[in-house]
Amino acid sequence: MKKKESVSPLTSGTKVSIKIWIPLILFGLIGQVAWTVENMFFNVYVYNTITGDPNVIANMVAFSAATATITTLLMGLLSDRLGKRKIFICGGYFIWGFTTLAFAFITVDNTAKLVGAASAVTVTGIIVVVMDCVMTFFGSTANDACFNAWVTDVTVPEQRGKTESVLSIMPLLGMVVVFGALAPFTQANNWKPFFFIVGGLTTLAGIIGIFLIKDPPQLKPDKGNYFVNIFYGFRPSTVKNNTLLYIAFCVLAVISMAQQVYMPYLLIYIQKYLGYENYIPVVAIAGVIAIVANLVLGRLMDKYGKYKFLIPTTVILALGFLGVYLIRDKGSMIVFGVVGGIMLGAGLLLAAAVGGIIRDYTPDSKAGQLQGIRIFFSVLIPMVTGPYIGAGVITNTGLTYEELGQVKPVPTPEIFLASAIVIVFAFIPIAAFLIVRKKKAQKKAADPSQTPNV
Repeated sequence: MKKKESVSPLTSGTKVSIKIWIPLILFGLIGQVAWTVENMFFNVYVYNTITGDPNVIANMVAFSAATATITTLLMGLLSDRLGKRKIFICGGYFIWGFTTLAFAFITVDNTAKLVGAASAVTVTGIIVVVMDCVMTFFGSTANDACFNAWVTDVTVPEQRGKTESVLSIMPLLGMVVVFGALAPFTQANNWKPFFFIVGGLTTLAGIIGIFLIKDPPQLKPDKGNYFVNIFYGFRPSTVKNNTLLYIAFCVLAVISMAQQVYMPYLLIYIQKYLGYENYIPVVAIAGVIAIVANLVLGRLMDKYGKYKFLIPTTVILALGFLGVYLIRDKGSMIVFGVVGGIMLGAGLLLAAAVGGIIRDYTPDSKAGQLQGIRIFFSVLIPMVTGPYIGAGVITNTGLTYEELGQVKPVPTPEIFLASAIVIVFAFIPIAAFLIVRKKKAQKKAADPSQTPNV
């Protein structure tokens, strides 16, 4: 595959138009606020109000991941088929908000009125998992499939260091927004306004997008067979013709898996192991460090190359995991925040580098179809493995506490040690990527008439 050199009609050179930055930041941020609620606060909601069983959380994450992958594959392909992104982004965000808001009414007490107290906890857990999948369908359609494809459509390789660094901090910025403005509701166990506010913001974003989002003029309907194209990204010929793209997908899978070992349990860990019931200061310290690091270093990616960041950032991330694991003093809030900030910052920077590389090697006109493949590697594989690894570690450490008659396991520092072990395996596809890329460059230098993946 030839690396894309053409310039998108909506942008030019290394400068990103303000018409791109505004919707990119708005939809990137609001989308990550909604995903933060799902990926972190749903877990806390389940743990605090329904059941402390970590396997319920792992099941919720796994089913949601499967839904996200299938949805992104099918809806991304449909957006390619129709040559439209805007309608899926705006409509998806609009409905996404309502499905998030619906969680305000999913409680054990409400379920007990329908099925009785004896089975209320079990049935509520099932309802949460099902509704999480419904919410994920609309969120993945809007954000994972079509918004991400739109970003690929309207940017070029020379811009993706800075655009990806901005997008990569959105999950953390979303956490800061949720923690700073909305966490007091959750800490007071006042979940209804929490879900109403997040759902309302997401729906509002869908309405605003009608005036901000524009489909790129070069995006044309794909006349290929829809059902045949579902399997485009899984074909051996596609993998063979896009070797570096799929190796980059493998890198993304491993680093995402390492993050998912601890991330679903992070807030519970801060509260129940470290003893910080008010986790906002800890998250604020870590968040500021990670955001500043990414904004500063992200710009250097376009100058020096995203590839040069892969190995150093992975090393720092592994050391960050080990550093957090070694912090056992429950009074070291600042130390934990600083080391946690290094860990989060390295993870976000690494994700930005890999994400930019993936966009660079995505074939023209296939951005929508390949979002499903990206989610397969970045969501499905990590989320059906990482949370269960974390749950297994938590269960086997044996640390528990009793609350309202329930014995609940407590996450321990070993979840970060497990993440450190997982991230070591990322060096295998990273090494493969750098070796293959070098060989293709050498082959190109020896025979300039060829146009390999570079």
